[in-house]
Amino acid sequence: MNGLLESSELLSPALESNPLGDPARRKLTVYLPPGYGAGERRYPVVYFLHAFGNSGGSWTNASGFAPTVPLRLDALIESGAIPPVIGVFPDGWTSLGGSQWVNSDAIGRYRDYLTKDVVGYVDRTYRTLPKAASRAVVGHSSGGYGALVMGRYHPDLFSHVGMHAADAYFEYCYLPDLPKAAAALLKAGGVEAWHADFHARVRETKMRGDDFPVVNVLAMAAAYSPKKGEPLNLELPFDVNTGRLRLDVWNRWLVHDPVRFVPKFMDAFRKLKTVYLDCGTRDEFNIRWGTRMLAEDFKNAGVERVHEEFEDGHSGVSYRFERSLSVLVPNLAQE
Repeated sequence: MNGLLESSELLSPALESNPLGDPARRKLTVYLPPGYGAGERRYPVVYFLHAFGNSGGSWTNASGFAPTVPLRLDALIESGAIPPVIGVFPDGWTSLGGSQWVNSDAIGRYRDYLTKDVVGYVDRTYRTLPKAASRAVVGHSSGGYGALVMGRYHPDLFSHVGMHAADAYFEYCYLPDLPKAAAALLKAGGVEAWHADFHARVRETKMRGDDFPVVNVLAMAAAYSPKKGEPLNLELPFDVNTGRLRLDVWNRWLVHDPVRFVPKFMDAFRKLKTVYLDCGTRDEFNIRWGTRMLAEDFKNAGVERVHEEFEDGHSGVSYRFERSLSVLVPNLAQE
């Protein structure tokens, strides 16, 4: 017996009039476990945060070879590895490719969107257990970063956090892309010219391989160094003409680096009941090292955590949710 996927539309007050003009009305997919429709039982909830470049619909896109995450939930519940749970798949897509699930003057209030609008809607609409001990938030890459953000700001809302290859130690995961982005922006004639050309090209054909470093840097700048009045309301951490690192802006990015903010906000993370983190040993963005640093910080602070590594890279790793869910879901309060 399989669970049921329901789709609805949610009008988010937090996203209305966002700076990018992205839709405030978002599709929301919810997984209801087998047996949900047969009684009055209430269920714990897992919130799934997608990666940069994806949307809420990416969780249900079948690859033809690997099962989707909802199908993995079915298998875990059927096998008894985890108790029945509701799964929620919000859409954090932006016209820059993502939000990092933060509140930003250049992108919009995506942290508020999740914590106020999505969680509120789900608790009003479904038979949830509306308390932190019965909620988990998990994600991959930028979604894993978002899960850490929720642990930092909202341990009163989510008591269980799982992060797969979460963006961490920015010197390793972002710095290598800065000169690539500088070269493309210099050639295009600046941020706005490159961005306009990029959107025209991807509508007509498809994204090129050399586009990713640029759009990724623009999105991260919008999240970490927004500045009204600048092109796209963001400040780049380098000079486009020379490539010289602008240390004042780069330091604004570093404030948002988990290896910097987790130790400073460890009192919040100590409130969590479960922390799971992993990475691939061949992660192309060098996130393995930031993950190891975070695991060490949690251990030294006395935070219970499960830290694992897998012999793979950054993408195509949805199978690892079977592991994180097996750790997190049995710890969710069931009543």
